[in-house]
Amino acid sequence: MENKTLDRIFFVDDEPTVRLVVRKTLERVGVSVTCFAGADDCLACLEATPCDLLITDVKMPGKDGIELLKAVKAKVPWLPVLVVTGFGDVPMAVKALKLGAADFIEKPLDREAFLKTVQSLLAQNNPPASGHDHALTKTELRILHLILEGKNNREIASALHRSPRTIEVHRSHVMRKMGASNIVELLRRAALMGLFDMDGSAGPGGEA
Repeated sequence: MENKTLDRIFFVDDEPTVRLVVRKTLERVGVSVTCFAGADDCLACLEATPCDLLITDVKMPGKDGIELLKAVKAKVPWLPVLVVTGFGDVPMAVKALKLGAADFIEKPLDREAFLKTVQSLLAQNNPPASGHDHALTKTELRILHLILEGKNNREIASALHRSPRTIEVHRSHVMRKMGASNIVELLRRAALMGLFDMDGSAGPGGEA
C-alpha cells in the first residue's frame, strides 16, 4: 500500500443526501473528505485544519457559497475553491470566478466530469513545503497587498503606523507562510492565488 498523505477536501452543502453521495464518490478515489452543512462551520474548521481543496454549493441558508468564497480568499488565499452552481446559472458562475474561484461545475453533478475537475484542481494545487497550514492574519494580508503595490518596509510602516522593525517581522512571516524565499517567488505565488496580476494590478481583496 502506498504510504502518502491523502488529499484533504472540504465539501459544503446544506442537503444531507448530497453531502453523503459526494463524500462516498470522493472517498472512492482516495481522498479525505470533511463535509459541512453550512459556511460558518467550514470557516471555523479552516482556522485549525489544513485543506487542499474546498468545494461549496452556492445557494445555502445563512452565508451562501459566494460569501464563503470571499471569506476563504481573505483567510487562506492559496486554497482553491470549486463552486457548484445550479443548472444554467452562468452569471453566478462568472461572479464566482471573478472573486477567485478556481472553477465551477453545474448541478446535477455528472460523476465523471466532477471527479475529473476535482482531480485536475488537486494536481494543480502544489502547496509550498512549509507554512501552508497557517492562514495569514489580517495584518499580514494587508502587508502582502502593500508589498504587491511595490511599497518598501519604511513605506508600509508609515501606512500602517507601525515601526519598520515590526513590519520586517510581519514580512518574514508572510514570506514563510507563502513558501517564498524572495520577492519574485512571492509575486509568482500571489499571481497563482489570484491576488496579483503580473501586469501589476491587485487581484480580489486588494486595492490598486
